[in-house]
Amino acid sequence: MTDNGEPDNPAQVHLNLFASGCGHHAAAWRAADSDVDRLGDISRWESLAQTAERGRLDAVFFPDGQAARTEALTAGPTWFLEPMTTLAAISQVTEHIGLVSSVSSTFWDPFHAARFIASLDHISGGRAGLNIVTSQLDAEARNHGMDALPNHAVRYARAGEFAETLKELWGSWPAESIVADRSGRYTETSQLKKINHDDRWFRVDGPLNIPTPPQKQPVIFQAGVSEPGRDLAASHAEGVFTVAWDSQGARGFRKDVRARTAAMGRNPDHVRVMPGLVTYIGSTEEEARRYQQELNELLPVEAALHNLSAFLGVDATSWDPDAEFPELPPVSECDAAPGRSALVRHIIAHAGRRGGSSSGPDDLRRPTVRELLGYLAAGGGHATLVGTPEQAADEIIRWIDCGAADGFNIMPPSMPHGLDTFVDQVVPVLQERGRFRREYEGTTLRENLLG
Repeated sequence: MTDNGEPDNPAQVHLNLFASGCGHHAAAWRAADSDVDRLGDISRWESLAQTAERGRLDAVFFPDGQAARTEALTAGPTWFLEPMTTLAAISQVTEHIGLVSSVSSTFWDPFHAARFIASLDHISGGRAGLNIVTSQLDAEARNHGMDALPNHAVRYARAGEFAETLKELWGSWPAESIVADRSGRYTETSQLKKINHDDRWFRVDGPLNIPTPPQKQPVIFQAGVSEPGRDLAASHAEGVFTVAWDSQGARGFRKDVRARTAAMGRNPDHVRVMPGLVTYIGSTEEEARRYQQELNELLPVEAALHNLSAFLGVDATSWDPDAEFPELPPVSECDAAPGRSALVRHIIAHAGRRGGSSSGPDDLRRPTVRELLGYLAAGGGHATLVGTPEQAADEIIRWIDCGAADGFNIMPPSMPHGLDTFVDQVVPVLQERGRFRREYEGTTLRENLLG
């Protein structure tokens, strides 16, 4: 221990940029300074990735979807550029930052996915990763020749076989088999391996028609929090994206995933658990709360209260948005999905400020109706920080040191402003405290995330 009681080798914080739309607040696109008119401009996404790289973040992560969600388009933009294409472009204007996209194991086949990710890894010099998801909407299934999604258990069984087949394919054409002998022999084909995979969901002969990528195996992330999702993470993931409002719940999730990973014969220290983190940062706490309030005031209140009514199973349409959130009837008296209702009730119980001075998601003050709507509109259950750079660094380090996380997926409420502020103001504080890199240690995503 150091003289001030700090550990000699404190754990380093890992940070990704979770890039989506104009930011993670649903009303960010309506702000006067938003760049909503540039969502299809690749230079915008390149610039965001360059900012994240300037902050020495591990990776930029893009979600993906397989449906237009036309019912939501009135309220705001739901589209974005196809992420694999976007990441390939970003790879050409960055040098170090990892490049991660969600890939649906329900709709992709392993050969196709392995080829895309291997190509991105070659193009970027070893910076590719993928987040295996199982998809959630029947509308997505109907765009892929299905009447509806398979049930939850089936989707996760398929995802496990998908991940295993990916890894087999990435090793099926060893890069060292390429001799490029100009006298007439290019590849020592005896080293290539047919994987001959033939199981419940996939039949794949192999080998892959792309040599082993620079990382050997691009980094696999996983984002499910259900029992099958945790098992999938324990079996295959090196990064785990999760939703956690407070550190107590996050600590339990991380402990469980690590235990399952060890039970699978894998080293849990080689798995990074990274909850999402919505960050409202200001030079003062008042400025940070004003930033949050300005975005919250752009929410269409009538529609938001209607959605809240569905979440809670009570009629909230006449509630005063600026009044303290009212007491709710018992869950047994509400007609709502238990999971959604429990999430909202948990946020109500734990959101706000303790004594008017603290900034983290574990603080206690009953929020106003508008504040609750804002929390749901910006991350919908992800941890939320509102405060100064020093307060943000304090809270991030606290989560790491109490075992709640290995790092975070940073979810700026608006972009580029929220990202610029985090990189320029919070990252330097973490660096000064010796908890975050000043330079990239490795050349690949695997080295920087896990090394």
